[in-house]
Formats: sequence, structure tokens, C-alpha cells
Amino acid sequence: MRLFRCACEAAFAGSFAAYSPTGAGGASAPVPASGGPVDRSVLEDIAAASRILADQGVVDGFGHVSMRHPNAPDRFFMSRALAPALVTADDIMEFTLDSVACEDKGRSGFLERFIHGQIFKARPDVNAVVHSHSPSVIPFGLVDAPLRAMFHNAAFLSEGVPVFDIFEQFGATDMLVGNNDKGVALARCLGQHSVCLMRAHGSVAVGPSLPMAVFRAVYTEVNARVQTAATLVGGGGRIAGLNGEEAALADAVNLGAGMRAWELWKKRVGAA
Repeated sequence: MRLFRCACEAAFAGSFAAYSPTGAGGASAPVPASGGPVDRSVLEDIAAASRILADQGVVDGFGHVSMRHPNAPDRFFMSRALAPALVTADDIMEFTLDSVACEDKGRSGFLERFIHGQIFKARPDVNAVVHSHSPSVIPFGLVDAPLRAMFHNAAFLSEGVPVFDIFEQFGATDMLVGNNDKGVALARCLGQHSVCLMRAHGSVAVGPSLPMAVFRAVYTEVNARVQTAATLVGGGGRIAGLNGEEAALADAVNLGAGMRAWELWKKRVGAA
């Protein structure tokens, strides 16, 4: 059991039922109130983030990104269920933190929207979440070699990267975080970290802003490639990654400099 492997409890306080569109007796459940309108540029940025993640190879036909409502912390925005590269501002939906849609338009949300709602509920400091099946990252959720910060752009990984093993609490599943109970367990495993791996599935990356969450998701994938290469080149010997002090100094720079990458990436997907 590695240092940051999560041992999820068999039982925990606060059980949440997955959203059902019908109530008792088959009656339609009430549609939750919206957190209020936002400028269209907010929705365009969320759509751009989705396309950026596809352009950077973090997501393909699957994966998603969300952003907390800027004026209502108990609501969040994410796309309807759609391939990330195809998302536009018109595809963005609003949800409660229990992942109930604040609309009745017949549109389907992602099956794993509960990842986002429960992380927003558990982490008031988080304003954006990315979930991906980033291919170079997945192996680090399968082995005992921890994902480490290899270079300055991935300094946020030096705080440790926990691994969520859904089997430990829920037994054999389809591996999807498809209800609020599973979302709560994942959010607990993430804790105060920036990234959490999901065994045999993928990962989540969070940030205080949408650009920073995207930055962390992209550089988690890049860092995984670098670490794999360093392991091969070094024959499994010592890897001189960032130490804690170096990482803290580098990450402070990234919080500002990351916007440079965001503007470049937006231009690449035609959003600037």
C-alpha cells in the first residue's frame, strides 16, 4: 500500500442519493433554481477549456471540465454529455452540488458529474474541476511508484498524489463515479491535494480558477510522460525531481504565469 493510497472507510456520514428525474409515485421532481445568469464569456471559457483539454491530449471522446458558478457557490457549470472537442457555450448546463440539473430541457448531463459536485461541496477553495482518462497518467494509479513533480510546471504534484480505489468501498463496479456516494468518497480521497488518481480509470485535477485547473490537468499528463521517460533512461535508479522547497517556490510562479499558457491554448482552439 503506497504512501498516498486512500483507504476509504466502509461507512461515512452523509449519504446522498443519485439524482432521479421522478419523485414518489412517478411525479416529476421540481427543477432547482438557477444561481442566476452569468456573462456569456463565462460559458465560452468553460467551452474553450473543454476544447483545450482535447487539443492538449488530456481528453478524447470522454472527460469533462466544470466551473463553480461565480455568483452562487452552491451551483456549477459543465457541458451536457458531449465529446469535449465539440463543446460550445450553448452546451453548458447548470447543476446543484448534488448534480441535479437546473433546467428541464431534456438534455443529459455526464454520468460522472457527481465527481464535480461533491468536490465543490467539500472544497470551497476549488472553483474548477477536470476529470480525464489521461493515458500517461493512468499507469501511476496501477503501480506502487508514486507520481512525483519532475519539473517546475508540475510543482503542484509535490504535495502528494493520492489514489482513489473505488473497489475498497464499493466492491466491483463499472469504475464510474456515477452517484453522490461515490463522489463523496472520491472528494474525501482528494482531500486538500490538487490531483487525485483513480485506479484503472483516470484522474481529477482541481484549481482555484478554470485556467489553473486546466493548467494542472495538462501538466499532470506532461509530468507523467517525463517521469516515465526518466525512469526508463535512469534504469529505475534515483530521479532528481523537485524537492518541497523548490516546488513551493515554482508553484507560486505558476499561479500567475499559467495565464500565459491559457491565452495561447485559447487561441489554438479559436477562442481568443
